Amino acid sequence: MTQHRSCRHTGSTAGFTLIELVVTISIIAILAAVALPRYITLQTQARAAKAQGLYGGVRSAAALAHAQAIATNTVATGAATIQMEGTNITLINGYPTADAAGIQAALQISNTSEAVNITAGGAGAGVTMTIDVNGGTVPNCRVSYTSPAAGNGSPVIAVDDSAC
Repeated sequence: MTQHRSCRHTGSTAGFTLIELVVTISIIAILAAVALPRYITLQTQARAAKAQGLYGGVRSAAALAHAQAIATNTVATGAATIQMEGTNITLINGYPTADAAGIQAALQISNTSEAVNITAGGAGAGVTMTIDVNGGTVPNCRVSYTSPAAGNGSPVIAVDDSAC
């Protein structure tokens, strides 16, 4: 009795069928359509959070500079200078000026390090400096700091995150 071996040819196919490719591309398109709006929303929330964080930082820097001025007895009507962490901070009416030597130096912020656009107002009383968050809609993603207009006044610090 002879044994006959059956030679079975098993061909292997490489690649995907057209239907598999269409289904895969459709699934990826649906996932992208769902994920993209969520990603955009996360960017908006991140810019709003950044604006709120900058607002808190500006308030804290102004309060710390004012406290330093009181502690060193340099609170006076008009201009003065204090030192915070080895940096000279210019003051007007007991609070930082609205420029690079005042609140910006007290906050330790720059355009490049924080991805913001800072528009300094100046060293005078009642002058406004703005910090716009990059990627937001100007002027609706902004923190503004206005130095006190008179002695015994306080700075006006505001945040607008309505269009971040």
